[in-house]
Amino acid sequence: MQAQSLKILGLMSGTSLDGLDLALCEFSEQNKMVSFKLLASKTIVYEAVWKERLQNAYDASAEQYFKLHSVYGEFISEKVNDFLKENNQTANYISSHGHTIFHRPQLGFTTQIGCGATIAAKTGIDTVCDFRSLDVALKGQGAPLVPIGDRDLFPESESCLNIGGIANISFNKNGKTSAFDICIANMALNYLIESIGKAYDDGGVLASSGKSNGELLQHLLDLNTQQQSIGREWFEQHFLPILISSSISLNDKLATCVEYMVFHISSILKQEHLNSVLITGGGAYNTFFIERLKANYNGEIHIPSDDVIQFKEAIIFAYLGFLRVNEQINTLNSVTKASRDSIGGAVYLGKK
Repeated sequence: MQAQSLKILGLMSGTSLDGLDLALCEFSEQNKMVSFKLLASKTIVYEAVWKERLQNAYDASAEQYFKLHSVYGEFISEKVNDFLKENNQTANYISSHGHTIFHRPQLGFTTQIGCGATIAAKTGIDTVCDFRSLDVALKGQGAPLVPIGDRDLFPESESCLNIGGIANISFNKNGKTSAFDICIANMALNYLIESIGKAYDDGGVLASSGKSNGELLQHLLDLNTQQQSIGREWFEQHFLPILISSSISLNDKLATCVEYMVFHISSILKQEHLNSVLITGGGAYNTFFIERLKANYNGEIHIPSDDVIQFKEAIIFAYLGFLRVNEQINTLNSVTKASRDSIGGAVYLGKK
């Protein structure tokens, strides 16, 4: 079917806990080609109380967890209403990823908090959410979901690398979209830098003044990231204990983590014979990381506009909502390993 032009507000809260990204996009489709305009965007930086709530949700009781699910939905609703009012805009739909707490596809479930029903009720806007559960029910990993957006919205790029809490990549191979998580990224760098009261290592300045430690690097590289779903739980259970146990300086730990990222990412780019890569996410601003990647990878590295760097995932989740409400496939089994492609997402009607 020919999809209609729609304004959709994409919402994304990532594993790095930087904040809630909002991207209002207008999508249109002609001759099976989709185009979009980014009409307005904003990041709501999490205050300490929300960062703590989201970080500690893993240890909550069932009652506390579902209360947080509802309260976080109210928080999102308030920010959405404010955002649309500030920009004098409306939206046909909200498309909300939520914030992942438990992602256990091997056990048959995945959970993202931020109640879609609450968002629809409090905003009066039809809301799409819970994008991952159907794929997990179909024996998939429920991730990654972004590659279909990379393919359709950024077709000029041979590969797309996102450096958020986790580094992940997507590219086309033998006529099919391939994508996967590569390694821990900003999740480690931000954890380290927060110990001195900073949110992030601006430009990688502190990492650049440190020296990569061979022993720590080898211990991190010995961790098996293959065939596993990498998330905050994996980071806290496997990566973090090794990082904490090292007695080297903060700057040396930062430098070592950058080398860990560069090793894994450059290895994948070479292994898949990718000659160019589009880099988005917070890592695109880490000058030291980009310099180290260039030293280890001979292909072309493209850094897009600030809007795309900062809001690409929110833009793509808006697109996943666009596909969902038009009943078009938005989840590819070639990347999730599910039994089939699917149309993921629950829809709550907010209009009276």
